[in-house]
Amino acid sequence: MPQGEIKLGGMALANGVLVHGPNAWACAIRLPDGRLEVASEFKRYRSAGVTNPLLRGPARLAEALALLPQVRRRMPNAKLPFERPRVLTSMVAGAVAVQLARGSRRIGPAAQEVIAAIASLAPAAVALRNSDLAAYHGAEHIAIGSYEHGEARDKEHERCGSHLIGPLLGTLMIGNVLATRAPAQFRLAARGLASLGALAASTEIFSWMVRNPEHPLSKALARPGHELQHRLATAEPTPEQLEVAEAALAACLELEHGHQD
Repeated sequence: MPQGEIKLGGMALANGVLVHGPNAWACAIRLPDGRLEVASEFKRYRSAGVTNPLLRGPARLAEALALLPQVRRRMPNAKLPFERPRVLTSMVAGAVAVQLARGSRRIGPAAQEVIAAIASLAPAAVALRNSDLAAYHGAEHIAIGSYEHGEARDKEHERCGSHLIGPLLGTLMIGNVLATRAPAQFRLAARGLASLGALAASTEIFSWMVRNPEHPLSKALARPGHELQHRLATAEPTPEQLEVAEAALAACLELEHGHQD
C-alpha cells in the first residue's frame, strides 16, 4: 500500500457495501427504485489503541460488530448478510452439527474439531450463495484495492477476511483439542479460552501474512481463503454495483481525511 494511504476494511451487503477505516465508516446501498443511499459516521468504538497481541484480534472483531447497530440505525434498508432466514437456519444447523461432532465417541478429538470447524463455516457459505452479495463483495474489493494500489484491481483482495480461514481452522483445532484434556467441569470455559486464543493467534498470523505475502508459508496459509474468494465469495460486479462501492469508499475517506485535518 502506498505510503500515507489509509488502511480500509469492508463488508459486502446483499444490497450494498460497508467501508470502514481507522476512525469512520460509510455505507452505500442501492434501493429497489434504483436510487443510491449513502450514510457515514465516525466510529463509536475504535480498536487502534489496543496493542496487546492477545487482545488485538478480539478487539478488531468487537470493532467490526459494533458498527452493525450504527449501520442499522442510520440505514434501515440495508440488508445485512446474516439476516436472511436460510442463513439463520444454517447457523442453527451448524451449531447442532458442532455439538454432535464433539459428543461422538467414534471419532478422535482432532477429527471432532475438524468437523466442528467446517460446520461453523456453513452460515458464511450459505450467505455467499447469494449472487448479489458475492458481486457486492467483488465490488468492495475492487474499490478498496484500486484505491490502495493506485491502479485498477481484481475482485480478489489480499486482506480479505477469508484469508483468516487457514490460520483460524488450525489454531481452533489445536486449542480445542487441548481443551478436551481439561477436567469436565472446566471444559466449557477451556473451549471459550481456546476460541479466544485462536482468534488472537490467527489475527497475528494474518498480520504476518500481509507483511510477508511472498513467503511460502504465507502463500500456503492464504490458499484456502484465496480459493474461497475466487470460486464462491466474490463475483464480477456490474457497473451499478461498483458505483455503490465507490460511493461508500468516497464517503468514508471524506470523514477520515477530515479527522486527520
